Amino acid sequence: MPDFILALKPIPFLIEPLSHDFMRRALMISTLVGAVCGLLSCYMTLKGWALMGDAVSHAVMPGVVVAYALGLPFSIGAFVFGVGSVALIGFVKQKSRVKEDTVIGLVFTGFFALGLVLVSKIKSNIDLMHILFGSPLGISNSDVNQTIVICFIVVIILTIFRRDLMLYCFDATHARSIGINTGILHYLLLSVLSLAAVAGLQTVGIILVVAMLITPGATAYLLTDRFDRMTLYAIISSILSSLLGVYISYWSDIETGGSIVLVQTVLFLLAFLFAPRYGILKLNKLN
Repeated sequence: MPDFILALKPIPFLIEPLSHDFMRRALMISTLVGAVCGLLSCYMTLKGWALMGDAVSHAVMPGVVVAYALGLPFSIGAFVFGVGSVALIGFVKQKSRVKEDTVIGLVFTGFFALGLVLVSKIKSNIDLMHILFGSPLGISNSDVNQTIVICFIVVIILTIFRRDLMLYCFDATHARSIGINTGILHYLLLSVLSLAAVAGLQTVGIILVVAMLITPGATAYLLTDRFDRMTLYAIISSILSSLLGVYISYWSDIETGGSIVLVQTVLFLLAFLFAPRYGILKLNKLN
């Protein structure tokens, strides 16, 4: 009988992976990053910034390579290039007639291509698959510490500016009319997005981090109309996805990042079908 089927017995499924140090680290860091991304995803969903999240997550790739070449932590290079991509998007948008979604597509594909070229030209031990898809099972203690610090910073910023950011995401025009500096909030939210993308590199990698930044918020958005509950549901669904994803990847020997994102997708589909007010089955009954 396959190991994955045997692992479905509750006690072995839960207890055996915890006997390994790398699994305990993976579960801890995946849960932490999942919770932080789940919280941020609510703002991203309300603001409609799915494509912006995709842009920032891909734009950090050359930063990782440059940081390695200079002997710096990956997080520093990734953050600099993430913020740089946002600044470039804003500059091109203001100075040309090209629409924002087009500019975003141009910038993130350009940065991502630059990262691929740098990986191929700079002699290093960088594993391209590790950058693209993450590797929480092989995360080092130094990376754990960096990720914890980044997540702490993101949570502090979102907590301090919670009300202003919520109003900005709901109605930027109204926020501006009552004296809130929406320009600062715009770049603050994008900076937090860059930090979260850097944290997500360790768990699901560049390609899949956008799912952690969007899917939990989208799932929660189908379940409630209240922002407080939305954030709670998003965090819970993201933590659950991270835990189940890591466990499933351990027992079935599949890619951990892909496993986490697949669980998130399943939870979204369940909400899409069975949400009490906005699920498709409920809406069909009303019609």
